[in-house]
Amino acid sequence: MTEQSTQPRPTLEAVAARAGVSRATASRVVNGGEGVREPLVERVRRAVEELGYVPNQAARSLVTRRHDAVAVVIAEPETRVFADPFFALQLRGISKELTAHDSQLVLLLTEGRDDHARVGRYLAGGHVDGALVFSLHLDDPLPGLIHGVPTVYGGRPGWAGGSRGAVYVDCDNRGGAREAVRHLVGLGRGRVAHITGALDQTSAVDRLDGFRDVMVDADPKLIAEGDFTPAGGERAMRELLDRCPDLDAVFAANDLTAAGALRVLRERGRRVPEDVAVIGFDDMLPVSESADPPLTTVRQDIEGMGRLMARLLLRGLDRTVSEATSGGLAGAPSSVVLPTTLVRRASA
Repeated sequence: MTEQSTQPRPTLEAVAARAGVSRATASRVVNGGEGVREPLVERVRRAVEELGYVPNQAARSLVTRRHDAVAVVIAEPETRVFADPFFALQLRGISKELTAHDSQLVLLLTEGRDDHARVGRYLAGGHVDGALVFSLHLDDPLPGLIHGVPTVYGGRPGWAGGSRGAVYVDCDNRGGAREAVRHLVGLGRGRVAHITGALDQTSAVDRLDGFRDVMVDADPKLIAEGDFTPAGGERAMRELLDRCPDLDAVFAANDLTAAGALRVLRERGRRVPEDVAVIGFDDMLPVSESADPPLTTVRQDIEGMGRLMARLLLRGLDRTVSEATSGGLAGAPSSVVLPTTLVRRASA
């Protein structure tokens, strides 16, 4: 068995001595302070590397007023988060961007109302530099609880009176939905149905509006409410077939919903796309490419949206955290809405 090293950890005094500078100068360099000439900065950094010195985070925070940590708040229970590849893709994008800026990701999930209060207390406690929040529902109390914390939202905010000045990243949900439905109409489909997402989320509302933009006189029976899950897609597809057995196309609010709809169509003996054409939304490759048949869908850059959310937050923090008000980022770029693209596969 190898004996553990008993050598003490290198100190800031040791760094200063190695670099030939005062302790105060070494501290300013190590902890992100200003006012040190570049040659001295280089000497201190070289000494840090040679000695393997690890800065004290508490001391660094006192100087920089930064914790180098960002909270990622997903307003969903963990059973949903870890079952839906959308969240994995968005988290991967966020993690890549934070890692590139030497910042830590702190994941916070909300199972119920008690969790909202817990998350609000944590964020207000100054443990992180800011927050990235997504999958909010219209009645979610989180925006009010994190007031004053620099925040970027994933998705267009929709809560009453609270979205002014909020910075968010979203895709063109309404435009993407229009393109999907126009494609179905262009295929000669005349009874186009829509399975919505959870209508307490703005993405679902926008995609429903896009459907209605094209199907202006659509029979209300051709719209069934889902919840962005495969089970919701199955349930809604059964309702639609029972109400409108002559439907010949379905635009589903996301790929998971479409996957559930495809299962029910197979059960009912409907061929896809010969009898019923199906289009989803998101283009989550583990779902869309493995569907039977492979799914035509509207692609949004989910991972890229995550990276952009983190980039906007970090850019605002670099400018000044103290100017951030009402959960927004003063001086930060405006909100961003990314384009979507229709990806054609075998289902439509």
